Amino acid sequence: MIRSFASPSGEPRGLAWDGRTLWLGDPGADLIYQIDPKTGLVIRSFASPGTSPRGLAWDGRTLWHSDAGADLIYQIDPKTGLVIRSFASPGVDPQGLAWDGRTLWLGDLNTDLIYQIDPKTGKVIRSFASPSGDPQGLVWDGRTLWHSDPAARLIYQIAV
Repeated sequence: MIRSFASPSGEPRGLAWDGRTLWLGDPGADLIYQIDPKTGLVIRSFASPGTSPRGLAWDGRTLWHSDAGADLIYQIDPKTGLVIRSFASPGVDPQGLAWDGRTLWLGDLNTDLIYQIDPKTGKVIRSFASPSGDPQGLVWDGRTLWHSDPAARLIYQIAV
């Protein structure tokens, strides 16, 4: 471990990196935080556009957010916190979210599926069964998709 610091809230979920700062979603506080990774201090926060922020992903310009309460995926302007656009989640309990440079990847807790989504249209490109029953954390490493499952306490690397 290199460092740790306390979460600014009681229910930290989605986490994203923008190249300089961390972004954290908290469904308990219904907030999205921008955090200094060196100090752990909150730079700023804004209200989640939905009711239960879960997955977060950074596309190089904007923040993407999956919301389990609203069953929507939002594209957010990180400077203002305002929604640029949104579309319906393909499942009813969206959790982990990742950006691969072209598309979004979403893990859904209700369907136990992982979806590849076109961010321009919101349409599902393809989907496949999660390797286990709790598809929450997702991240793209440039070649493969990684998926964490808190129920199984396992992390999977998936060739897509």
